[in-house]
Amino acid sequence: MNTLRHGSRARLAAVGVAASGALLLAGCGAANESAPPAGGGGAPAASDVSGTIAGAGATSQQAAMEAWIAGFSSVAPDATVNYDPTGSGAGRTQFTAGAVQYAGSDAALDEEELPAAQQICGGPDNVIQMPLYISPIAVVFNLDGVDNVQMSAATIAKIFNRQITTWNDPAIAAENPGVQLPTTAITPVNRSDESGTTENFTEYLAEAAGADWPHEPDGVWPVQGGEAAQGTSGVIGAVQGGQGTIGYADLSQAGDLGTVDVLVGGAHVNPTPEAAAAVVEASPRVEGQGRYNFAVELKRDTPGAYPIVLVSYTLACSQYSDPAQAGTVKAFLSYIASEEGQAQAQQNAGNAPISDSQRSAFQPAIDAIAAAG
Repeated sequence: MNTLRHGSRARLAAVGVAASGALLLAGCGAANESAPPAGGGGAPAASDVSGTIAGAGATSQQAAMEAWIAGFSSVAPDATVNYDPTGSGAGRTQFTAGAVQYAGSDAALDEEELPAAQQICGGPDNVIQMPLYISPIAVVFNLDGVDNVQMSAATIAKIFNRQITTWNDPAIAAENPGVQLPTTAITPVNRSDESGTTENFTEYLAEAAGADWPHEPDGVWPVQGGEAAQGTSGVIGAVQGGQGTIGYADLSQAGDLGTVDVLVGGAHVNPTPEAAAAVVEASPRVEGQGRYNFAVELKRDTPGAYPIVLVSYTLACSQYSDPAQAGTVKAFLSYIASEEGQAQAQQNAGNAPISDSQRSAFQPAIDAIAAAG
């Protein structure tokens, strides 16, 4: 994994924060004037903020978060930003309990979590949910002499459902003419923890593979047995450490592992940040969840777009009881969404920067962040 460090007080750290229902409160109030460019004004000047904020969540965002925190620290030397990469499920749990000021999640808040977030934030229109990290979920494998293979959704589903068990299976061979596939056994590796990456991956399989994937989409891996590993880095390590292993992980963490080109509309598409961003651009927003909730219904059958995409959300509130925390959250999210912040993340994590139109759409949510009053 690439890492990016910085010597100021803003840092990536595992943190323990006591839950407090009073931590995030609804109200009104205004923060100061504008700062790191994010396509519009309204954020406090980063050089003026001095709050300490804690975040937790998606491991997929870890490399990007390192870049964001390091870059933000250079313009906000008096602020302290922490992020504990505990996994999406844990991040959402901490956020909806009021234990952290922001969170990263590879899945949008569900119908049980959203009301809890609305209560913590003080109302349905006070929950902020923005897809600020977009990246392909690569199907990665480790197989001597083979760097790239092509697969349909049905083939991928049968592999992870343990119906295809060797690399030279006729279904794989039929999609890869001319590729010398060995008789090596296939060892699927899945996440052991509740994960938004797993939820996105199983959602794709449920939509695209039909009866070949007889499981509901879920953040908890639905197939019993097999090899499992904690977090994105754990899956990558397990795939790297085996032979014939196959798993799923954010492309930014794939390293030298082989990757699968996925069949979409008659053509196989390579996992690239640009191909993943194309799916998000073509996907409609989920309506009726609040004005600052930008969750999307992924349109995975978009021609030429890579269908297994990780849309990782930044969760926050538009109102905070602590003015210093409100100012720091506002300035930090403004930096994340800015062209500079997105470029820093792309350099460190290889994700797809959000578009100018997305930045313009998200900016009013960032501008709304204020101290309760």
